[in-house]
Amino acid sequence: MYARSTTIHADRQSVDEGITFVRDQVMPMVVQMEGCVGLSMLADHETGHCIVTTSWRDEESMRASAEGVRDSRQRAAEVFRGQPEVQEWEIAVLHRVHATHEGACARLTWLRSEPDRMDGAVDTFRMALMPRLEAYPGFCSTSLLVRRAEGIGVSAVTFSDREAMEGTRETGRAMRDEFSSSTGIAITDVAEFELVIAHLRVPETV
Repeated sequence: MYARSTTIHADRQSVDEGITFVRDQVMPMVVQMEGCVGLSMLADHETGHCIVTTSWRDEESMRASAEGVRDSRQRAAEVFRGQPEVQEWEIAVLHRVHATHEGACARLTWLRSEPDRMDGAVDTFRMALMPRLEAYPGFCSTSLLVRRAEGIGVSAVTFSDREAMEGTRETGRAMRDEFSSSTGIAITDVAEFELVIAHLRVPETV
């Protein structure tokens, strides 16, 4: 499974307009493309930081869709009043316990390492961290996207609501520190978002 993320640091006043554009115009178009298995959108209204992610059955489907989404991405940049940054990923881990509903939130953690350490990091995430994440109150799902050749990854942990997410900040910080220490992988950034669109049919990888 593969994913393409489009990150926009939008004008804060345009975030709601951008969410409407993605939900009403981008999503209906993208989910009909061959090989598409869903679209999600994260937004931080306070900073304007937004991430739209499309998921694909295989790398060929993702690459074949590139030209078809180019115009809508440019239009989204105009609506959000920010320039998009596009990245393509392998979905290394996806585990879902509960479906998400309105009010769900997610914490993203960006990782960087030597490329030859990424396989070990994926194994550690799946076997050591995931069972502990499941124990979080309000836990819904977790995923890990990677670009193995570059030694880059981003994990997402989704919660039923903001209160559940905020209640795990300290334990999450301790878990990240432990993961970084045991794997030698650097944590480069952490951010929290509202999950404003979740239209996903991605099968689990575990």
